[in-house]
Amino acid sequence: MLPLGTTAPGFALPDPTGHTWSLTDIQGEYGTLVAFVCNHCPYVKHIGNDFGRLASEWHSAGIGVVAINSNNADAYPDDAPINMPAAAAEWGWRFPYLIDEDQSVAIAYQAACTPEFYLFDSSLELVYRGRFDESTPRNGLTATGDELKAAVTALLSGEPISADQHPSIGCNIKWKPGNAPGWFSLLK
Repeated sequence: MLPLGTTAPGFALPDPTGHTWSLTDIQGEYGTLVAFVCNHCPYVKHIGNDFGRLASEWHSAGIGVVAINSNNADAYPDDAPINMPAAAAEWGWRFPYLIDEDQSVAIAYQAACTPEFYLFDSSLELVYRGRFDESTPRNGLTATGDELKAAVTALLSGEPISADQHPSIGCNIKWKPGNAPGWFSLLK
C-alpha cells in the first residue's frame, strides 16, 4: 500500500468526453479523494450508489473527488470509456470519472484493485488508503462506507485519522500486457 504521508502523484487524464482533468483541477479546499474503480466490477457495483451519495456530501464540505478507471478495456469491453457515463449516471456520480489508458496513474498510486480509495489532506499528503467498508457483494453486509467516512470526518474536523486501515478487497486491476507492476505479482 502507498505509505501514509506520501504526496499525491499528479495526473492529467481525460474523461469520456475528452476533457482533461489534472489533480489540481480536482483538489478540494480541505482534501482530495482519489478512487480507482471500473464499470464491471461487482465490488464497485455493490458500493456505487452509496459512494455517489457520500461523495456528493463530501464535495459540498470541501473534499475534491475523482474516480479513475485504469482497467484494460481491450480485454474488458464493459470498462470501455463509452460505457463510463452510463455507469456514473446509474450510481449518481457527480464527480469526474477519468480514463487511465496507459495505466501509469494506477501504477503511481500502487493501486491493486477496484474499488480502492486514497484520501489526501489539503496539502495533498496521504492520510487514508484502503477500503470503503467491510461489506462485499457476498458477505451479506450493507455498504455503509463507514471506514472511509470515518477518515473523511476526521480530516474535516481536524482530528487524527486512525492508522488502523484495511486494504481494499475487490477485483484486481486488469493490467495490459507488460504493465503489471513488479509488486503486483506478490499479491497473487
